[in-house]
Amino acid sequence: MTKKCGRPPKAAEPIDAKQKLIDTTVDLVKRYGADSITVRSVCEEAGLSIGTFYHYFQNKDSLLMHFVREASFDRFVLETPITDIAGRVCELYMHLIDRYLDLGEEFMKSFYTTGNTALSAYMGQADGCFAEGTVMARCEQELTDAQRQGILNKAVDVHTVSMDICTIVKGCVFEWALNNGEMDIESVLRRIIGNYLSVASSAHGV
Repeated sequence: MTKKCGRPPKAAEPIDAKQKLIDTTVDLVKRYGADSITVRSVCEEAGLSIGTFYHYFQNKDSLLMHFVREASFDRFVLETPITDIAGRVCELYMHLIDRYLDLGEEFMKSFYTTGNTALSAYMGQADGCFAEGTVMARCEQELTDAQRQGILNKAVDVHTVSMDICTIVKGCVFEWALNNGEMDIESVLRRIIGNYLSVASSAHGV
């Protein structure tokens, strides 16, 4: 279990201080963008002390990481059969995208920015590996399982393909934002990832 930092909230502070910090962050991201978030701005808006903030989060990135690492993708139950690996991968990523959409279109548009270092860290890799529990790690596992079952050619580099799919998803989210949320992001993802996996397999003799 991760050890909490800082001092516990004062008795005068609300018992749901952590949720208040999260809700305040959502509101600030919608209004000013993820790049503008600071520990001080969140605390001032929430009416909570900085010490209370550090009781629940290590820093600003730790707070923003909450929105991408709230739950592990290791045990997500996917309904799409593995024989439709493109559709299965799309379903997986839509779990993440839907989480953002639940927080509102403005949050999603403002959260996906180049200055959001927490998001960059989450959707990146360290020492050539994806972090455990991330959507990219689960995607790679799904592709590996498909490869073992002969659905994906064994010559395909599943790690590289997983990185490419992550790039495709980020591009689709950006395009969705440019279209003011009017694009059907799920259908576009299914089409592009389906075409990509088809070409990737064909390039290796499938």
